[in-house]
Amino acid sequence: MVVTSAKPVPRQRVEEFVGRITGEYVSELQAGYLADQSWAVASLAQLRRGAGKLPQDVPELWGMTGAERLFADETLSEAKAAQAETAMFLAVTLYALHQQSQAEPMHRPGVELGEAVRRLMGDEIDEPIRRRFVRVGTAATRDALATRLREIITLLRRDAIPLDYGLLAGQLYLAQTPDGLRQVRQRWGRSFHAHRAKSASPGESPATPSKPTPSNKEAA
Repeated sequence: MVVTSAKPVPRQRVEEFVGRITGEYVSELQAGYLADQSWAVASLAQLRRGAGKLPQDVPELWGMTGAERLFADETLSEAKAAQAETAMFLAVTLYALHQQSQAEPMHRPGVELGEAVRRLMGDEIDEPIRRRFVRVGTAATRDALATRLREIITLLRRDAIPLDYGLLAGQLYLAQTPDGLRQVRQRWGRSFHAHRAKSASPGESPATPSKPTPSNKEAA
């Protein structure tokens, strides 16, 4: 996180970098959790405590979110470094909440937030969920954004609907930059409207997300 006189890293490149590093780290956690490895189960239990919060509010999680990987090969300004660390912290802790007690992977590359929320609604627009989604996009502070994302992720976990946490992390980085939140809102809106609930074949009822089965992983 040390500031140097090196040429500034372009914003788009930082967004992609943060997304890639976060996606790799979450994939490692997910693989360990689904294999019921004790280190991963314990890590996610601790990381869940930070869901909906900011890094400075949960110092006991410092060193647990993989943020050190952000500074191994890149030279970022102090501002970009802080934004990247916050984005990764939010994404990793929200993933830990999402994966809790789930037997299937809740990190799935390519599933954007808007699409996941639209899947959550099923065939018809659910107005309470739509309002929650709008509240995420209109959050005026990082604290509000973190809290409102936690509300959405809790609903996605309830119905076992996955999300791309690498993509989310990159977008959360962008959202902290000038005019970035507007761009992120546009992306979320496009993915929300682009998704169409798949109709069932004739004679079949619409598919519903499978419910998680109990496992020996702790649910605290």
